[in-house]
Amino acid sequence: MKYTVAVRTLCEFTAKLGDLDLRFTPSATALEGMAGHAMVASRRGEHYENEVWLKGEVGGLVVRGRADGFDPDASRLEEVKTYRGDLHAMPHNRRSLHWAQAKCYGALLCAERGLPRLDVALVYFDVGSQDETMLVESHSADDLRAFLELQCERFLAWAAQESAHRGARDAALAALPFPYATFRAGQRQLAENVYKAAISGRTLLAQAPTGIGKTVGTLYPQLKAMPGQKLDKLYFLAAKTPGRALALDALRTITEASNCTTEGESARPPRSAAPEQGRAPPRGAGCGTPQTGGAPLRVIELVARDKACEHPTKACHGDSCPLAKGFYDRLPAARQAAVGATPEAAPRLDRAGLRAIALAHEVCPYYLAQELVRWADVVVGDYNYYFDLNGMLHGLAHAHDWRVGVLVDEAHNLVPRAREMYSATLSRAALDGVRPRAPVTVAPSLKRLARTWNEILGRQLEPYAVHEELPQGLVTALQNVNSAIGDHAAAHPDDMPPELLAFYFDTLHFTRLAESFGTHSLFDVTIADDAQRDVTLCLRNLVPASFLKPRFLAARTTTLFSATLTPMHFHADLLGLPPDVAWIDVESPFEAAQLRVQVAPLSTRFAHRPASLAPIVELMATQFGQAPGNYLAFFSSFDYLAQVAELFQALHPEVPVWSQARQMTEGARADFLARFHAGGRGIGFAVLGGAFAEAVDLPGERLIGAFIATLGLPQVNPVNEQMKARLETLFGAGHDYTYLFPGLQKVVQAAGRVIRTTTDAGVVFLIDDRFRRAEVRRLLPAWWHVEMA
Repeated sequence: MKYTVAVRTLCEFTAKLGDLDLRFTPSATALEGMAGHAMVASRRGEHYENEVWLKGEVGGLVVRGRADGFDPDASRLEEVKTYRGDLHAMPHNRRSLHWAQAKCYGALLCAERGLPRLDVALVYFDVGSQDETMLVESHSADDLRAFLELQCERFLAWAAQESAHRGARDAALAALPFPYATFRAGQRQLAENVYKAAISGRTLLAQAPTGIGKTVGTLYPQLKAMPGQKLDKLYFLAAKTPGRALALDALRTITEASNCTTEGESARPPRSAAPEQGRAPPRGAGCGTPQTGGAPLRVIELVARDKACEHPTKACHGDSCPLAKGFYDRLPAARQAAVGATPEAAPRLDRAGLRAIALAHEVCPYYLAQELVRWADVVVGDYNYYFDLNGMLHGLAHAHDWRVGVLVDEAHNLVPRAREMYSATLSRAALDGVRPRAPVTVAPSLKRLARTWNEILGRQLEPYAVHEELPQGLVTALQNVNSAIGDHAAAHPDDMPPELLAFYFDTLHFTRLAESFGTHSLFDVTIADDAQRDVTLCLRNLVPASFLKPRFLAARTTTLFSATLTPMHFHADLLGLPPDVAWIDVESPFEAAQLRVQVAPLSTRFAHRPASLAPIVELMATQFGQAPGNYLAFFSSFDYLAQVAELFQALHPEVPVWSQARQMTEGARADFLARFHAGGRGIGFAVLGGAFAEAVDLPGERLIGAFIATLGLPQVNPVNEQMKARLETLFGAGHDYTYLFPGLQKVVQAAGRVIRTTTDAGVVFLIDDRFRRAEVRRLLPAWWHVEMA
């Protein structure tokens, strides 16, 4: 089977040279780009051919792509590029890439239509002025063919390597054994349903208890399905750093086990209790012992730019950062080192592995990772890389026509995270901050925006108000600001104060979301002080379904999994899941006798908190005295946590305690968790819904109990009350969707830290009288036996 490559991919691989240059210059949006291409086509003659699909075979490669246009009357192929600002300021290496693409299309066109000569043109369309600049070169068909052959020659060795890798990868995944002697209870049920969803191209919503090995239980069947479904990539998306770490560990375990023999692997393992997974695999039985080498699977971890940057004080261009200077010249060697000469030689491409390769070849680790996504099989990263408005993984899949599978870890977090992605805020303080230093060409538009802002405030009598309509005057004023700042940035790229650039990004995001404003969002105005110096305009997304739905449809298959996805309709409604979404609630492997769950009928409502302090302290001290060990205590806020911790320490100084701080580094979080060691004794105080309330694995004696002093309900405030009203209108379940369901998800997640294996035992105290209510208890895990005090 011949290797097929797109012209765009081919040229990006062979014709990108020189520096990495990310100095900000405003570029056309996708909509402006499409409009610009359409405008150029409308100006051509009646015989002009728009979007010409081309395909040809060169030196064993199948090269395909879509040329922007062909004018047969002028015998001219056109590659159209939209831009803003000064065309002469465009980096030379970018222009070279454009010429390479145009010439490759020209060679394919000449071969397909038997043309002896062809004019090849770059048409640069300024979306601001609507003017065209056409650069034309005349070439013989032989010259164009020679150019294309040179690019293909440069790519051919890589293509052969990639073709061999894909074949080896698919063969290994088709024969991939499960990495343990048996499945855990419930894990096989999860894996079977993930596999069925993958081979049928469906979306699956999977609720599975904490501790059954969900990461392995979802990754393994998705990997098994990749060859048959011809999937190019698998995206594993996590909400937090610990989720990425678990995925990387699970992938290592799965792939390393591929060399061991599995007697009767295709048979259904027994449903009895299985050896524990997730740490050291069981030795000596079946696939319990991972081998060296393993399946040839390229796994890459994506981390945030601020965490990957080696020179945070330098700008991302060759005149500032040494790792940007000559980036594309050194990229080929770094890329080859990353994928390895042989599957066995391929290094780990997690954060540390990528950094080592990048620094060895003197390239930027962050942008090396982004380049390597094109050649990876599995990508592990944050939700935003796929679901965000500008999600890189979604954009690459669309541009390269990849077939992808998606796994969404701890999927109960996707609703709040997606709301953040599709919300936008503008601060009056930020506007007032940029105005004094604004360039003279920008100042008038900022002044008009301030006047429009004042008009909105003039109609508002309360500190917080929701406006039924998005003021058209505001949208127009923001568009004018965007245009003015964009024009200035294009003309003076080195004269952009950081605060003005940050404000510009905020206005661009706000304006873009304003284009799709509807019932899924609110436009609200918050006045934080009487002097109106701190005023915030917010486009607040409440239902991200309309934004997320296309992302689910773009993937071949998606599985969203978590221990807390009840009720299903809550997530289906808010996330925009497809109508044929499958649902599974995996049976728990744990027994009620393992976990004592007791309701303490105190009130933790805000007004009653002072009175609750002493009873909570007494309850915690009594339990610790009866069964000394490691406990976690969860509270609804840092203030509440501090009050209880202070009183507990005063009354019981003999009991070790440690507390979560408002802002903790990764090192501080690791130190907090390190206190929970086997044989240890003490109580860790944490905030419900925070870093220690989920994705924390403390099996056995490391954690024997939890106190949860809250129902977890979001704060009652004007914003949440507006959300409640809107969700009541849309779904008839305003209170449940706003308060009850999100709150109980946090409670169940926190309680899930206690029982991690089938041999664990512990206790959970639910401290709030509202846990007695039937509608609340229905949302707790079915295997719990809840005792009423």
